[in-house]
Amino acid sequence: MDTDLKGKGVLVTGAGSGIGAATARAFAEEGARVAVHYRNKEEQARALAAEIGGVALRADLTVEAEVDALIPAAVKELGRLDVLVANAGHWPPQDEPVWQMSLERWRRTLAENLDSVFLSCRAFLRHVETTKTGSLVLISSTAGIFGEAGHSDYAAAKGALAGGFVKSLKNELGRIAPLARVNVVCPGWTEVERNRAKVQDPAFVSRVTRTMALRKVGRPEDMARVIVTLASDRISGHVTGEIVTVAGGMEGRVLHDN
Repeated sequence: MDTDLKGKGVLVTGAGSGIGAATARAFAEEGARVAVHYRNKEEQARALAAEIGGVALRADLTVEAEVDALIPAAVKELGRLDVLVANAGHWPPQDEPVWQMSLERWRRTLAENLDSVFLSCRAFLRHVETTKTGSLVLISSTAGIFGEAGHSDYAAAKGALAGGFVKSLKNELGRIAPLARVNVVCPGWTEVERNRAKVQDPAFVSRVTRTMALRKVGRPEDMARVIVTLASDRISGHVTGEIVTVAGGMEGRVLHDN
């Protein structure tokens, strides 16, 4: 099916690796021009941009001035900007329950996963206000739906994206662009760099998929295809404010005995 994304300008944040990199490739395959955003993974981002004929752009998304400069830079490099995929975020690896968590960690995690999305969306929507068109896809997590013990900070930030933020934003969009849309994707267990060793262990996969109808771990490409679908006005033009979970049918209960 034609996604009608050919020639469109797309900015993918946190696109140096994992879901972000797969998403950048998926948009390029549809003929879109892609801006590959990065903060620290410059070498990977520039290599990916060269591979797909896009452009690599750096910004710290927790710094207001850098985010406000990122959108005009994307517009300048791509010639237009139609889609924002707010993928950048950070999962703190340390397991810390609430009673042990520092305020510093709490604030840092919310800044990296919630403030960053707010600032990215705000800058993008200031552009949409001039073009009267645009599509946003925000990347949350199943942690925002089911919670994640030891990572309440991350779960709270991702839950906010898949809750009040997207529901408010989809109604606000009509004030500046009646056909602009915003949706959320919640990935579950996905084979990305930080957990690749774990998900190659059959015993680990068996344990984490006990709450999933499909007993397999997702791949970045699984997420990317859903993101492209939601970004396409041709395919999903009547879909907004929705939360799509891409997690093999994950539930908050055990479905399998072993």
